[in-house]
Amino acid sequence: MKRRLIMSMLTGATLLVSTLLGAAPARSADVPAEFGTDWHDPVTAAPPVDKPSGRSCRVTVAEAQFRDFTPYRGTYAPPDGCGDRWSKVVLRLDGKVKGRQFDRLGYLHVGGVEIFRTSTPEPSPDGIEWSVEKDVTRYSDTFRRTQDVEMLIGNVVDDTYTGVLDVKVTLTFYAGKEPAATPDRVLTLTDGATLTTPRNSERVVAEVYATGSGGGCEEYWYLTVPAQAPYSCRADDGPYREVQVRVDGQLAGIATPFPTVWTGGWSNPFLWYVIPGPRAFDIKPIAYDLTPFAGILNDGRPHRLEVSVVGVPAGQGGWSTPVNVLVWRDHGRAVVPGKLLSGDAGDLTGSTVYTPGTEHRLDTEGGHRLTVAGYLDTSHGRVRTTVSRTLANTSAHRWTDGETVDGLDATWTDDEKVTVADRGRTVTTRTHRAYTMDGTTTLGADDRLRTVLTLGDRADAVTTRNGRRAAWSRLDDTYTGDATYTVGVPRDQRHAVGTTSEHYRLRGSDGCRDRRLITVQGVLTEDRGGC
Repeated sequence: MKRRLIMSMLTGATLLVSTLLGAAPARSADVPAEFGTDWHDPVTAAPPVDKPSGRSCRVTVAEAQFRDFTPYRGTYAPPDGCGDRWSKVVLRLDGKVKGRQFDRLGYLHVGGVEIFRTSTPEPSPDGIEWSVEKDVTRYSDTFRRTQDVEMLIGNVVDDTYTGVLDVKVTLTFYAGKEPAATPDRVLTLTDGATLTTPRNSERVVAEVYATGSGGGCEEYWYLTVPAQAPYSCRADDGPYREVQVRVDGQLAGIATPFPTVWTGGWSNPFLWYVIPGPRAFDIKPIAYDLTPFAGILNDGRPHRLEVSVVGVPAGQGGWSTPVNVLVWRDHGRAVVPGKLLSGDAGDLTGSTVYTPGTEHRLDTEGGHRLTVAGYLDTSHGRVRTTVSRTLANTSAHRWTDGETVDGLDATWTDDEKVTVADRGRTVTTRTHRAYTMDGTTTLGADDRLRTVLTLGDRADAVTTRNGRRAAWSRLDDTYTGDATYTVGVPRDQRHAVGTTSEHYRLRGSDGCRDRRLITVQGVLTEDRGGC
C-alpha cells in the first residue's frame, strides 16, 4: 500500500513524499532529547536594516488579528516632524501566534502599492513571537501622501487550527542629513494591466512580487513532472518556470523565480520552526529594467504591461504576480523622446527526460535569453540603455513508487547585464544570481519521516564605470536541515528531532556581514557573527 502524507505549505497542499529514520543529533545538557511543546522564537541570519542616527518618526500602518480571509483596512498618514525627504524608511512587522496553524502568505498595500510580501512561521503550542525588517525607502513617493492601507494574511481558525495571527506593522522614517535618492514616482497598474508613465521618464523599473501559492502544486513547482510520469504533481512541460514581462505584447523582461520554501515545506515543519528558509519572511520582488521601453511609454498614453509565468499548465492558476513600477524623471525636460532600438529574444530551450524504474527519474534542462536596447534624448544628452538577461535551470528529480523516497537536486541561474552609455561615460552592472536546492525526504516502514535539505541563495554584482570597478558585492545565504519525526500520530507522539543551520555572508565595497545560526531540537545552540 502506498504511503501518503500532507505537505503543509500556506494552505496545506498535498505532496507525496517519504523517509527513513535518522540518527538523533549530538546534544548538550541543555538540549532536550526531542522537540517539546515550545522552542526558540523564529530567527534569521540576515542582518537587520542599517539605520542612520538622528531624528526619527514612527507610524503604525496596520495592527490586526487575522482569523480568516478578511483584509485589514485602514488609513496611512505621513509622519509629523521628520519632513518629507527621508534618508531611510524601515518597515517592521512584529507578530505572535500560538496553538496550531499552517504557514500563511500575506501582503501589505499602501495606496495600492505592494510594499511587503511575507509568510508566517508555524507556532508551538506555547506560542512564538517573530519580527521582520525591510528597507522600503524606495517607496518614499507613496509615503508622502495620505493613503488607504490594505493588509491580509489569509488564515483559517477552527477547532483544529487554533492559531490567530496577531501582527503589528510600523514604518520608521529617518530624517538624516542627506535624503536618499529615490524614484520620483511609484506607480501601480490601472485595471490590473495598463500603465501611464510621466512623459519625462528617464528610468523605468518594474518589480514583481512573484510567488507560487494557493494550495496547488505551483507552491512547489520545482517538483512537478510531465503527465506521462507517475507522480502526484504534474505540469505539461515539467518544472521549468520563468516570469516574463511584456509591454504592449512585446517581451520586455525575463527572470527566474526564487524557489521559496515555506515554513511547512518538504513535508517537515521541524526543519523551519526556528530558522526559516531564505526569503520566506521577506519575499523579494523580481526587478526588471524597462528603460529601453521608456521612449514608447513616454507618449502620454496608457500601455499594457502584462506578467505571465512560463510552464504553468493552461487554465491553471497558482501564481500571484503583483506589479509596482518605479520611475525616475528628467527634471530638465517636460517630455523625453526616445526609441526602442532592438529586442532580441532567443528561443526558449529545454528538455525533460523521464526514466522509469524502481527509482523514477526526471532530468530537466531549460534556459532563455533576452537583450533589449533603446535610447532617450534627455536634457543631458542622448542616453542609450541595453539590458541583457540569460536564464538556465538544471534539475534531477528522483522518486520511488508511492513516493516513499522523493529527492531533488536543482540549480537555477539568472545572469543580468545593464549598460548605460551617456556622453562618453559607460556604466555597466553585471549580476549573477544562483539558487540551489538539494534534498531528499524518505518515509520508512516505521512511519519515521526524515528530510535532509540544503538551500542556497547567492548573488554576485559588479558595477564598472568606463571599465573600472566602482562597486561590488557577494551574497551567500545557505540553509541546511536534517529533521525526523513520526507521521500519522498526535503531536505529542511524534518524537521529533532535528538540526538546522543558516550561514549568511555578504561582502562588498560597502562592508561585510557574516552570521551563523545553529539549532538542535528547537534550541538555538549557536549564534555567531563577525567578518
